[in-house]
Amino acid sequence: MVPTGSLTPSRLRRLPPDGDRHWHSGVRYAVGCALALCGLTFLLDWGAGTLTPARALLWPALSAVLLLALLPQRVTAGRCWLAVRGPLRRHLVRTDALTEVRQCPGLSASLVLRDVFGHRVELDPRVLAANPLLWHDLDTGARRSLERGTLREGAEVLERLRREIDDETARAVLERSGIS
Repeated sequence: MVPTGSLTPSRLRRLPPDGDRHWHSGVRYAVGCALALCGLTFLLDWGAGTLTPARALLWPALSAVLLLALLPQRVTAGRCWLAVRGPLRRHLVRTDALTEVRQCPGLSASLVLRDVFGHRVELDPRVLAANPLLWHDLDTGARRSLERGTLREGAEVLERLRREIDDETARAVLERSGIS
């Protein structure tokens, strides 16, 4: 670990980004489900005697579609930026230049961030709650946006999210310590 006193601006740019520490387990789950589907459909088709070359190509293709659907987004953050990489594209916003923060209602309740450069990122707020370093990077940048006056919409969304994450963290600490 680098001592705090030696964190010069040039060194801060070279620090590795903070990432979702649960991403690898999500990928393993997606791959496991896709392989299970492929294996089971092959076995069932072969056992029924209906496996043809066309169907032998169909099952891996369907498994690949399932893999893409289940593959989690990779969220990383650094000083003043947050990136979300999906299976096809990477989206990045400057957290110190946010203009809008929205939380979409619904089943996934995704968090949408926009910056002054027109970039947009959409992510699951549970990723931020499960990764304190990612939350800290976003929160620090969002506070800078508020100070600079660029964040015009969504300060209350961030405040609500901040309270929820703080409450959840406090509950987890109390449970771990055996107090509650």
